[in-house]
Amino acid sequence: MNRFFPIAIILGCLNVAARADEPLFSAKAITAEGAFTPGIEGPATDSAGFLYVVNFEKQQTIGRLFPDGSKPEVYVTLPGNSVGNGLRFDRRGKLFVADYTGHNVLKIDPISKKIEVYAHEPKMSQPNDLAITRTGVLYASDPNWSNNTGQVWRIGLDGKVTLAADKMGTANGIEVSPDDKTLYVNESSQRKIWAFDIEKDGSLTGKRLIKEFPDFGFDGMRCDVAGNLYISRHGKGTVVKMTPKGDVLNEIDVLGKMPSNLCFGGEDGKTVYVTEVEHKRVVSFRVDHSGREWSLWKDGKP
Repeated sequence: MNRFFPIAIILGCLNVAARADEPLFSAKAITAEGAFTPGIEGPATDSAGFLYVVNFEKQQTIGRLFPDGSKPEVYVTLPGNSVGNGLRFDRRGKLFVADYTGHNVLKIDPISKKIEVYAHEPKMSQPNDLAITRTGVLYASDPNWSNNTGQVWRIGLDGKVTLAADKMGTANGIEVSPDDKTLYVNESSQRKIWAFDIEKDGSLTGKRLIKEFPDFGFDGMRCDVAGNLYISRHGKGTVVKMTPKGDVLNEIDVLGKMPSNLCFGGEDGKTVYVTEVEHKRVVSFRVDHSGREWSLWKDGKP
């Protein structure tokens, strides 16, 4: 049993009324400015509602925070020269870390905090962000910033790494649709958002462009349970809410010019947490649908 779960229930009960009164799509800072390094990234929430963000206080750490951003602490320090970027939990509470310096995807046990190399591929430029299917298959974006190119890797349940898509731009934000049939990948420098069909064997086909923006860059990207995409606009200081067809529904000011990544959490999955580089802090805002990834673990077994 996850020993933090009762605490999350108590926190949820205390804050339900307050959250119900919060305006939607209005960001607020929940951590102190400068609490993280410029490498602030991640983020991810576990089944107890705790928030995890990389590079808290110093590089190579993963910080853990209460759902309201309070009581931050170092959860683990990554070994060797490893530095985390994207984070993802599976349905059993295992935490996966894109280790961009070591060309690895790391796995952290939630009970023992043991850190091991789950997947390694020396041909990776730098695994950047992760997406996970309901069955636990991972996809990793892999940009080569110096060449403005990128690729996507598939990581099976056995940790085997397979090239899933090549000849891309700077692949960055990555996410799976709620029905597990589509993989979305954005390209930061090219400002394009692509969709792929996910075949039964996990391979990607049917690459198609769903949206191209005229300015600024992209970083993290997540889906809600309705299939809408939330995309951080690095340099513009916003998160865009967009339909799978490319129609922009909303754009949220996140109180800093450089949002890096985002995730859904809170007691109902309708709180979006955004890591922001300019002020090196986390901001949050409430939305109208729960997060797709949040729905994966709410019925899981931590």
